[in-house]
Amino acid sequence: MRVGFIGLGVMGQPMALRLAAAGTPLVVWNRTPGRTEPLRAAGAEVAADPDGVFARADVVILMLADAAAIDAVLDRGGLGFAARVAGRVVVHMGTTSPEYSQALEADVRAAGGRYAEAPVSGSRVPAEQGQLVAMLAGDEQAVTLVEPLLAPMCREVFVCGPAPHALLMKLSVNLFLITLVTGLTEAFHFAERQGLDRRLFLDVLDAGPMASGVSRMKAPKLHDRDFAVQAAALDVLKNNRLIAAAARTAGLASPLLDVCHDLFEETVLAGHGDKDMIAVLRAIETRTKTAP
Repeated sequence: MRVGFIGLGVMGQPMALRLAAAGTPLVVWNRTPGRTEPLRAAGAEVAADPDGVFARADVVILMLADAAAIDAVLDRGGLGFAARVAGRVVVHMGTTSPEYSQALEADVRAAGGRYAEAPVSGSRVPAEQGQLVAMLAGDEQAVTLVEPLLAPMCREVFVCGPAPHALLMKLSVNLFLITLVTGLTEAFHFAERQGLDRRLFLDVLDAGPMASGVSRMKAPKLHDRDFAVQAAALDVLKNNRLIAAAARTAGLASPLLDVCHDLFEETVLAGHGDKDMIAVLRAIETRTKTAP
């Protein structure tokens, strides 16, 4: 089975490299051609355009930024859509609204294709290490076909039922992640401004019950003010908006998320959208400076 992979960004490139290293017959394309070179070196075939991927692949994985990028690659609503998806399995691994995923599944099935959504929990480093956690949903045949393909990229794969349950699960997980990292960052800011030893604070945190894989990844970055991107603040803001919209649709309150939304919006507006999500520290610091 030949696998196509479209979208070689911060997450997509290491994910595709994991597939190539596992010996998966792979054909890739990316809007920025330079991102394909490591895949070519790893033995993947590089297509000239999206049509080249769909023509050569049985399963096509999309790891794209948003709904607009997915629609453009699929030529959704255009003459090329049916030709691209018919007889193939389309795997949506990015993060979009659940409503979008449901509508896309309906269009893919109507055109004679199969569809699965498989968003992942994790950032760049887990992607490089094959330690992502995937949430998989779709019709049973698509899920059965796709699940083993995710193994080189993921530590665990959880089957969540029909679409869009995987995306709803991802949004639930991301709600916790956003509030967790924001809380860690605010606590770090508090300790630092109280004159405490920053390393000692992080060591105490790491020794206690609040320690986690997330805190152990983000704590050194906070200590060193290392804002190199693992999960970009702009992407966090996008996820925040998706979660808030899903909450409103269901009539749910999201008070912690709403505070985080304001902070990440301030982070992005201050020019830190391309930095790691711990750059929310900049928004907290700004509030401290302007506090009465």
